[in-house]
Order: sequence, then structure tokens, then C-alpha cells
Amino acid sequence: MNTASQAHRMLLIGGGGAMTLSVDVALQALEQARSRGLGTHVTNLADTLAATPEVTAAADGATAVDFTRPGETAAWAAARAGSGDAPSVVFGVREMAQVAVAETAERLGLPGNPPSAVRRIRTKDACRTALAAAGFRQPAVRLCHSAADALSFLARTAGPWVVKPRDGADSAGVRKVTGPADLPAALEQLPDREAPFLVEEFVQGEEFSVEGIFLGGAPRVLAVTAKEKLAPPYFVEIGHVLPAALPAETRQEIEDTVRAALTALDLRFGLFHVELWLTAEGIVLGEVHARIGGGWIHRMLPHARPGLELYGAVYDDVLGRAVETPALTRAAATRYFAPPAGRVTAIEGWEAVVAHPAVLHAELRLAPGDTVPGFRCGGDRVGAVVVGADTPEEARELARALVDSVRITVEPPAQAPEVSVTVEPRRLTSSFQISHMTIETVDIVRLRLLSADGVDGEGEIAADLGYGQDGPAIAAEARELARTLAGECTTTGDPVEPIRTRLAKAAADGVSAPARMLVEMAFLDRAARQAGVPVWRLLGLPEPGRIRLLHTVPIGEEIPRDGRPLKIKLGGSDDAAVLRSLTGVDAPLILDANRGWDRADWERLRPLVTELAPAVLEDPVRDPGLIPEIRAALPSTAVLLDEGVATPADAEFAVRVAGGLNVKLMRFGGLLPALAALTSATEQGAARMLGCFLEPPRAIAYAAQLAGLCDWSDLDGHFWVSDDPAVEQYTLDSSTPGIPRIAYGRGADA
Repeated sequence: MNTASQAHRMLLIGGGGAMTLSVDVALQALEQARSRGLGTHVTNLADTLAATPEVTAAADGATAVDFTRPGETAAWAAARAGSGDAPSVVFGVREMAQVAVAETAERLGLPGNPPSAVRRIRTKDACRTALAAAGFRQPAVRLCHSAADALSFLARTAGPWVVKPRDGADSAGVRKVTGPADLPAALEQLPDREAPFLVEEFVQGEEFSVEGIFLGGAPRVLAVTAKEKLAPPYFVEIGHVLPAALPAETRQEIEDTVRAALTALDLRFGLFHVELWLTAEGIVLGEVHARIGGGWIHRMLPHARPGLELYGAVYDDVLGRAVETPALTRAAATRYFAPPAGRVTAIEGWEAVVAHPAVLHAELRLAPGDTVPGFRCGGDRVGAVVVGADTPEEARELARALVDSVRITVEPPAQAPEVSVTVEPRRLTSSFQISHMTIETVDIVRLRLLSADGVDGEGEIAADLGYGQDGPAIAAEARELARTLAGECTTTGDPVEPIRTRLAKAAADGVSAPARMLVEMAFLDRAARQAGVPVWRLLGLPEPGRIRLLHTVPIGEEIPRDGRPLKIKLGGSDDAAVLRSLTGVDAPLILDANRGWDRADWERLRPLVTELAPAVLEDPVRDPGLIPEIRAALPSTAVLLDEGVATPADAEFAVRVAGGLNVKLMRFGGLLPALAALTSATEQGAARMLGCFLEPPRAIAYAAQLAGLCDWSDLDGHFWVSDDPAVEQYTLDSSTPGIPRIAYGRGADA
């Protein structure tokens, strides 16, 4: 990592996404900052930082900050600036980070777009309304909350139409509709079926995009790009040519229209990418983006304008340096691979493509044995070839010829399972109180993989809003992820690797851990059933047997004295009395304050805790800086961290600071990432607890397969959710294929 200290600094908000193109864009942005003597710092989601180490390594520093939360990045940057580490440039290359970029620039008093302007263009219907009000041609559009809304719009407008997410990217969920009969299938393709969506008139015409940069607050067009798309119902781009082969007067009209539109939308900073159609009635503007276009346009433009540095030009403009935009003297084109869905059996001709002297970039993320999901959105792309040439026509034909020269043989897939997701509110059998909340109800979210023969795989979790777990939102995420994975798990080969790979990508893309766990559970259950083995054997885990449970006692409940290992919830106003009442209890004690104590609480309660010398002290304080002092006071007690332990980095922190951790699948996103964290903790000699939230029995049995890798099993959360009998221990029926079942009664007493 470059550690040089520079007078000027650039803050790259949102870093790069996990896809190759996004990483490449981020690396170019960082390199062009470094070449200008700017120090660099990257912020991103923790999971994405971990998934893009090359971006982190290219910066002088990196911090996990959630750019999706309004104001969070701006507040973080303001606090950092207050300590004398203020950036001179605030920038971002990712679509989803642009609001945070604008908010942060405004908070720091730096050049940037108004946050309101960025929010407007990120909300497609609001952007259409603003452009129409400013006099630009726009298709009729309606924000819909239900199928009935969409049918009403179809009834009073002329078709065809397009259904799309209100806030999306990469053409995900965008589908053409020719009539009411097409609508249900289109709505099924939306990434979030619970969210409002758009239906708008389909625009008939050639499609283009305009790429450019703001200099001195004014838009400067760098190129018009021609687009080639696959046939409807999907709208995914298969190729780009830059510059578009257009008559001079048409190109001038396009450039003038785009400049006027950007000014009307109050945009004035960074890069822009504006989509449009040429129709019989004239120019119709499409989506507006405050970033460079995708499709490797960031590689094509510098070839067409030799010497151009897109991001460096932005930095120079902010710093008051002279900016030159080299002339457009050459052309470039991108072409994507679009093999049919199925299992790849052979690839021929790739080496010759990579070696071609005109290739600016080439990638093919396929190998024999891989599964191709089909091509419905930008996220389904498996590779591309980017070429440079003297003219647009030469570039287009060369890119097409090189892609066509690669022979990808695909075995058609088996029938993918149907995905069914339901949400059921359920009241707990009794209230559950911890330091910072009382829980009364949860949402049971169930995902089933269905075939003609019935249920092939099943997952089930409980979502609790008190922990930020929104049942309907989790269900929508899980449904979309499961549908993607269903097309990738229909062929022979390693049944676990496609699940592991897709879920790791989902984590990097920001899919919530509960949704990933739900999907993982259903697909591992299905894979194990198909293989005729239990899940533990599919994953190579030790066979789970009898599970000896901790007995969890929420705040305010009577403490049993029957010899069971007790997990006492603390962090309430009566902690001192509770601790005194535990003197002489003949059972292993686990005390869990859920970060409910501050330094004053610890000092007040310390004599009582040290006298009890509990076996485990879990999450005692809000300030981790107190943990070394607590460990020194309790040399025979295992201190564990729990709250916030959700990633490999969190687990490493818990092991380093406290010497132990509590692993919960709902935080890590399933068995596979939890297993990795437990394996690492075991290798470092850390204390390990396997925990849970308030969860249904199926989710508890799923987690319990890891009990043999832990020192303690805190797996009694289902007794508040179900009518199952509260027992001290149970066994898992681990002989049948799929997820083991909990067995109570004699099996538990054996």
C-alpha cells in the first residue's frame, strides 16, 4: 500500500463493486489520483472491502462505512476532517454511492452535485417528471404499487410498455410487456416484488448514450455511444460502439439536448452518462447517471481520445488545474458473450482472442463445468472483448468477429426448481427481554424449492425488527437470490461450490445475511437430499449428536436452580440484585450483558462478577477498550464478543481483543461463512460459542450441525417461537438426507 503523505487527498466513496468492471474503474480512479500527488482513502461496505482487496491495496487507507445509509458517510468524513485529515476531492465511481458522494461533498464544502439533484435522477419517475417539466420528450410513466395499478396504466395508454424497478441498475428486472397477459411474468422478474415499480411506454427507436465530464460546472460531451441490445422481452446490452456513426447535425442535436437536460437537472460535477432514443418524433431522453457508463466505456473513451484521463480531469478541475480534453481521433467497441443457459462442456479459440493486437481488454469468466445462468441483465454477463480501431464500423465488426470466434459448447440445463417464499407474523410464546429491547413477535420467513414431485429443499428463519431484520424485505431479497441460484444448481458436478460462489457474490453485493442464510439453507437441503446424505455429511462436518443446551433466562424472569447451565441476560436496572442472587448456584454460569454496561456499570458490578467467576462473560460493555481490563480481572472466565460479529474481520477482532466469539448464522449468512469463522477461531485457540436469535426449530437444527466445533451451544431460541417442549438437551436425527431434525425425549436423555 502506498503510504506517502500528500497535501491533497481524494476520498473514493463506495470503492469498487465485486464485479471485474467495477474493480477496474476504481483502480483507474485511484491510479489517476496517485499520479497527481493526491493521497487516497476508500470507504465501502465491510463485505465489499473484503471482496475487493486489490482496491484496498491501491489506496493509502480504507474504512468500512455504509454508503447506503443516508448521511452516514458525510458524518464520518466530517469527523475525520475535524481531526485534520480532510479530503480535497470527494468522488465515487459506483451508481449506488452517488448520493453519499453528493452529501459528503456538501457537508465538507467541496465541489459536488446537489444531493437533491442526485436523488432525483436516482429515482427514475422523478427524473422523468423533471425532464418533462423542463420541456424534454419523455415516455408516459406511472409509479405502481400493485398489479392493479399497472393494469390501470396499461388500460389508458398505448402499448407496448416496459416494467422496471424504480431504482435499479444493469437492466435487472427490466422487461417488455405487450399486453395484460405479459404483466404477471414481468412482475415476477422485479428484484424486489414488495417495492413500488415503474411501468412506462416503450420507446421505439435507436438507442444511444452520451458520455462526458463536467468542467467548471458545465457539461462537456466526450462521445456519443451506439448501443446494441438483445431482443425483448429483456433489454440487456450485448455491445457498444464509440463514437456512434451519426451525421454531424444529428450528433450536434444530441449533444445540445443532453447539455441542456443536465443543466435543467442541476447537475454540475464529475462524470455523466445519459441514455436516449432517436425516434421519428425526435430525441427522447432516457435515464441520467452521475457517473461514467458501464460496458467498459471507461476503457473505450481513452482509446478514442488518446491521452484522456477521465477521473484525473475531474480532480484537476476541482484543484483549479488546467484541463485539456484530447481530440476524438479513433474508435472502440465492446461485445459481450451470450452463450445459452446450461453447463459448459468445452471452450475453444479463447487464446487467439486474448493475443489479438487490437484487444484493449478481454475476459471470459467461464471454464468447463461452470454453469451459465442465461442472459437477462448485466449481472449475467460472463465475459467481454473490448477492441480499438480506426473507425466505428471497423471496431464493431472486429469485436463481433472475435467474440464469435470463441466456441462455447453448452449442455442444456435441467429444469430449475420453482421458488416459493412466504412471510408469517408469529407471536412469541412469552416476551423476551434483553438489555436494549423487549421482543414480542417475529416474522417466520420460509423459502421452498418446488418441483413436480413436491418440495425439493426448504429453509426457514425468524426475522426480528428489533435487530433490524425486516421479514418482507428479507423475503424479497431471498426470492431474487434463490431464482438466480436455481439456474446455477441444475447440473452435475460439485453441488456445494455453486452455492458458495453465488452467496459470496451476494454478500459482496450487499444482500443481507438473513436472506443469504435462508437461501443457503434451502439449497444445501436440496443438494443433500439429491445426494441422499444429510447436510453435515455433504459439508464434511463431524456427525452432530446430543446437544447440551444453555438455558437462557431473559431479564426479569425467575432463575431456575436445577443444575442446568444458565445463560443470564443482564444489562437491566436490577443487575446487582440478579448477580447477588446467583451466589451458590450449582450450575455453570454464562452472563450476557448485550453491551449493556458502561465503565461506571462495570466498576459498580465488578466485585460481584469477580466473586461469581462465571464460566463465560458475553458482550459485557459497549466500549471494547474495556475488554483487556475485564479479562485481567477474570482470568478463569472466557470473554466473548457477540453483537456486531458478522464478518471474517469482525471475528478476527473478537478473537484478538476478547479471545472468544459467539457465532450466529443469521449474522454471518449461513453455515458456510460461519464454518470459516469457527475454523479460524479454533486454529487461534479462541473460546467459541454457537448462538442463535429467536428462531424456528428448523433453523436451530441447521445451526446445531456446528455444535461439535464449539465450547458452548446457546441454541434454545426456538422454545419462544414454537410449541416444542423446553428441554435441557436434545439430539439431532442426522441419518436422513437433508437438514437434521431435532429429536426430543428419550433421545435427548440418552
